[in-house]
Amino acid sequence: MSAERPDPAPANGTAGSPVANAVVSLDDPRAITILTTEHWSLLSARSLAYNEAFVRGGMFLTFLSMSFVALALFSSAMSFGEDFLKVAAVLLGFDFVIGLTTYARIMGANLDDMRAVHGMARIRHGYTQIAPVVAPYFTTATHDDPAGVGLAYGDQPTAFPGVLFYGLTTSGGMIGLILALVGGVEGAVLGLLLGVDDTAALLLGIGGFLVVLGGIIAATVGRVPGEQQRLPVLFPTPPSPEAEATAEPAERG
Repeated sequence: MSAERPDPAPANGTAGSPVANAVVSLDDPRAITILTTEHWSLLSARSLAYNEAFVRGGMFLTFLSMSFVALALFSSAMSFGEDFLKVAAVLLGFDFVIGLTTYARIMGANLDDMRAVHGMARIRHGYTQIAPVVAPYFTTATHDDPAGVGLAYGDQPTAFPGVLFYGLTTSGGMIGLILALVGGVEGAVLGLLLGVDDTAALLLGIGGFLVVLGGIIAATVGRVPGEQQRLPVLFPTPPSPEAEATAEPAERG
């Protein structure tokens, strides 16, 4: 006697089928569970991004500090001759490469953090749809456009030179500035190895610093706006009453 085969699950959403048990509204209590689970996942991702940025920055600064300690020991053994300059050029070259990779990863972590903030803003908007009464109590973003996501980072300047000064105060900006200084010193050391005088070596160092700093700024500018454009906006920030009041006379005119 053969075993009876179970009836296939109905495809029209009747009782017992997966479709019949699907969450189709935010009023379903399971929706808030799903949203909070995703919210905590994004919080963990943001914490990991911050930790990685700080750890990578600390590793670079530690490696740089130990390089200067090693150079100090070499200088006491071989004075400041050509051999010392060769050793210094090699060590500073290693520092520069490690600094480049560190800066690139910190920028990547910052973008990861922004994506997490974008997702949490969208989830908070879901909270306000489930329980509109809680909306006035949120101090963080509930809209997923750049204006809403920017609330998580405070009142940031957007015009030059304020945006440049603000950028230099961040962890990535600090690493970029130190990296530019390392590049400048490397340029001066290479100049001395080529036999230029002290004044020319100083100018090479200043020029190297400006070139590296300019390259870092050029590679960084536009990355955040570019990433923001890639993120779809589902819940844009509504216009403020003041903006609507100023827009109405213009529309009538």
